[in-house]
Amino acid sequence: MLARRAAWYQSSMATYPFPSVRELLAAAPGTAPVTVRGWVRTKRDGKRVCFFEINDGSTLKGIQAVIEKSRVDLDQAIEALQTGAAVIAHGTLVESPGKGQSVELQCDRLEVTGGAEGFPLQKKRHGFEYLREIAHLRGRTNTFGAVMRVRNTLASAVHEFFQTRGFLYLHAPIVTASDAEGAGAMFRVTTQDPGSPQAADPSDDFFGRAAYLTVSGQLAAEAYATALSRVYTFGPTFRAENSNTTRHLAEFWMIEPEVAFCDLDCVVTLAADFVRHLILACLERNGEDMAFFDARIAPGIVADLERVARSEFQRLSYSDAIGALTEADAEFEHPIEWGSDLQTEHERYLCDVVAGGPVVVTDYPREIKAFYMKQNADGRTVRAMDVLVPRLGEIIGGSQREERLDALTERMEQLGMDAAEYDWYLDLRRYGTVPHSGFGLGFERMVRYVTGMENIRDVIPFPRAPGLASF
Repeated sequence: MLARRAAWYQSSMATYPFPSVRELLAAAPGTAPVTVRGWVRTKRDGKRVCFFEINDGSTLKGIQAVIEKSRVDLDQAIEALQTGAAVIAHGTLVESPGKGQSVELQCDRLEVTGGAEGFPLQKKRHGFEYLREIAHLRGRTNTFGAVMRVRNTLASAVHEFFQTRGFLYLHAPIVTASDAEGAGAMFRVTTQDPGSPQAADPSDDFFGRAAYLTVSGQLAAEAYATALSRVYTFGPTFRAENSNTTRHLAEFWMIEPEVAFCDLDCVVTLAADFVRHLILACLERNGEDMAFFDARIAPGIVADLERVARSEFQRLSYSDAIGALTEADAEFEHPIEWGSDLQTEHERYLCDVVAGGPVVVTDYPREIKAFYMKQNADGRTVRAMDVLVPRLGEIIGGSQREERLDALTERMEQLGMDAAEYDWYLDLRRYGTVPHSGFGLGFERMVRYVTGMENIRDVIPFPRAPGLASF
């Protein structure tokens, strides 16, 4: 059966996948017929020939096609050629006399499968704010094509990293009754008519209690880490914060590994290795796109990323970080003192000036961190860690989790939490508890960091933010 399936697979591969523009640009000229499928980027009429560029999204560059205007049988097709039109062009690859590519398509047959009269992306450059209004078309621009190819590489690299280290991929629930972060800004999921008298009573709702879109898969990951040792989640998460900054989305993707028998030192090493792996994947596999970002979006970004990928991630306790910041010869917009949370300007200073590269800040005050973090013996701090990188600041947040039942329940009581709502979570401490640690990385934050894009809404296919959900 396996042999028959392999034979079927090979035969189907011979008929279904046609060569991409990326593959054709790397091919040698020849006499064998080829077919290019894609969308017209530009068209230029000469006296005897028509030049047009076809791009299919597989690469930043398109392939130039040349067709003789004297071909009466192609008059109609040539007339329909315009920016945005979808075409299938047949011909042969020939050596290109022009600069920028080694081959071009000598076209002898042309099909315009979809015209594009009035295509809204006729100009060379459009503002990102305008492109957010037509998010369904912005993937056809150079910038967003490059962003999505890098995003694809990063997604693949996430799975490669964990799968090669013995982690199991866990699908955490999207609908949940638990607020992992204690933030309270959650989207409620309901089948009730908001105007009905029953809407105020969650017990009459679909799940018999209030349910929400998840803000994190961490708690579910902890449950399975205590059974399978190493797991990671990679899925959509949601926060109903009414924030319109360049750093916030209402819907975003999170990567959250959880590891049993792992302390803070262990998870710091894992996080630093993870960041290096993701950066190197983009530098190695998306050279053309990264050169585009370096030239057009964030000059110097390639060199910056190469430095981070080669760097040791220095460690600094929160207390030492506060000491360095209070003694800094710099003016900060946000005052800093022990007990206050670090702001982006503080995080960048720690990277750029204090550490001269990426840094991991550990042992934060417990009052500014989540209830599940392991408390240190000093009674003031917890075994938390944040990974900070130059240009961005925090890119990963994590901790060693509190595995002691008595310490966890005491902390929940101090915070006024209803322990009954988290009884299942406390069971993980009742039955075979184990030291364990994990972290969270916002996927869009990583895409933004690697590409140099300023607004996080421009690194996800269809951004969801206050007032922004076009379909």
